[in-house]
Amino acid sequence: MTTHRTQVAIIGSGPAGLMLGHLLRAEGVDCVVLERQTRAHVESRIRAGVLETVTTDIMHRLGLDARMNAEGLVEDGFNLADGDMMVRIDIKALTGRNVIVYGQTELTRDLIKAAAERDLSIVFEAADLALHDIDSDHPSVTYVSGGVAHTLHCDFIAGCDGFHGPSRRAIPAELAREYTHEYPFGWLGILADVPPCHDELIYANGPRGFALASMRSPTRSRYYIQVPQGEKLADWSEDRLWDELEGRFNGISRHGVTRGPALEMSIAPLRSYVFETMRYGRLFLAGDAAHIVPPTGAKGLNLAASDVTYLADALIGHYRQRGEGGLLDYQRRALARIWKAERFSWSLTRLMHSFPEQRPFERRMQIAELDYLAGSHAMQTAIAENYVGLPL
Repeated sequence: MTTHRTQVAIIGSGPAGLMLGHLLRAEGVDCVVLERQTRAHVESRIRAGVLETVTTDIMHRLGLDARMNAEGLVEDGFNLADGDMMVRIDIKALTGRNVIVYGQTELTRDLIKAAAERDLSIVFEAADLALHDIDSDHPSVTYVSGGVAHTLHCDFIAGCDGFHGPSRRAIPAELAREYTHEYPFGWLGILADVPPCHDELIYANGPRGFALASMRSPTRSRYYIQVPQGEKLADWSEDRLWDELEGRFNGISRHGVTRGPALEMSIAPLRSYVFETMRYGRLFLAGDAAHIVPPTGAKGLNLAASDVTYLADALIGHYRQRGEGGLLDYQRRALARIWKAERFSWSLTRLMHSFPEQRPFERRMQIAELDYLAGSHAMQTAIAENYVGLPL
């Protein structure tokens, strides 16, 4: 058994754990990131791509924004469509801000690449990871690396290990406060090296349900369509999916759908989930370990960024001033923003999807709401404020 010591043990090397680690190291706080997967696996995961200012601000603050600034696509607006009616939400004019389209995969690579030069230690392939004594002043994490058992003693543990990680499960069940909502459909996505069909994102609804046209670069597109819960990927050929996308977007997009071989195809279930017990003893949860949002509002990665901003400030304040105020207030601050983002993602999902039991009246309500949105500056402003990200 090999024993180590650090101030903060961070579990998970997704964007939440990596951003937190860099923020802490930039202020002289010792930390170690533990990741059960290989570096290649982490760097290849296909995830989100729309970054709010809360996320880009972290990259600016860390001085790790060079590639994002050079390759990210600045988006001043996005579109909501139903049939042949399309409404552009001009987020730049309405809020004075914008979003940047830059893949989570690329963000993760930037953060990992900078770790060595920033003295951020990442242990990949940390197997059999377990948390111990989290309700004491001396928590620890055990894991196996390279066939050797390790114990990492620390002051605090940050659980940034996603929905299926061990951190949330370490909190006693009787203390858990969780809320969940499962949606009766999923998103079938395709990533391909083809030019986007439109210059900005299009969220579309219609008789066949939801579809999204988005991009990762001027030459790489990401598309999704709504599919029933339980749908099998094997039932969808690339040609069938491209046919469906052409039918959804060729009539409303500026450039039309360009076909190409898939780099990746997958089906993701949709759920809304909040685990309100974000602190237990010396354990703090952040990112998907504490909440899941449907991807409709592009909030998952960005909520993780706001969590770790709050948590980093609290931990830095603790070590600088020896105070507990920021740590005690972390859960309240994080949850206030989480629930607002959950509300926005839930409401946009309801507006832009077809539900199995949807009646004609409810369908007409969707059309009427979008029609009202088209002529309402106030409603467009509310949508834009939420999409670009509410203030911290």
